[in-house]
Amino acid sequence: MALLTVRAAAEKLGVSYSTLKRWVHTGQVRTTRTEGGHHRVSDAEIDRLLTRQQPNGPRRAQAAVADEALEGLSARNRLVGYIDEVRIDGLLAQVRLRVGDQSLTAVITADAVRALKLRRGDDALAIIKSTEVMIARRRSLEPATRSRKRSRSLN
Repeated sequence: MALLTVRAAAEKLGVSYSTLKRWVHTGQVRTTRTEGGHHRVSDAEIDRLLTRQQPNGPRRAQAAVADEALEGLSARNRLVGYIDEVRIDGLLAQVRLRVGDQSLTAVITADAVRALKLRRGDDALAIIKSTEVMIARRRSLEPATRSRKRSRSLN
């Protein structure tokens, strides 16, 4: 039975190293530990993960693995749309996602665009995690009928 490093196993499964590492630490993947304490994944465990995930072929397995990885995120605000535009300039990229009749723009690294192979017209998912949300109201066209008290300045 061959034992693979976590990085090599992640590549074979088609997931990122950090995703597989998270699965290992949560007990979703069985590993063997070396004398130095490093995790190793057996071929049998990789086969188990692949067969569990692919009832309809390899493409289905990758989609299921991606869905499992997304379930581990704390962000619950997810918007499904399609990529309207991708602009790369140096280290950064601007991705405009069309969600219904609205558009959302994200600035991410150019490396992320290349790794995800983002192209115009592709389906994509925006996952929003923010520490601040701003709310605004449209200015009313009718004149204000309420009087407003002005605060006194302390000068």
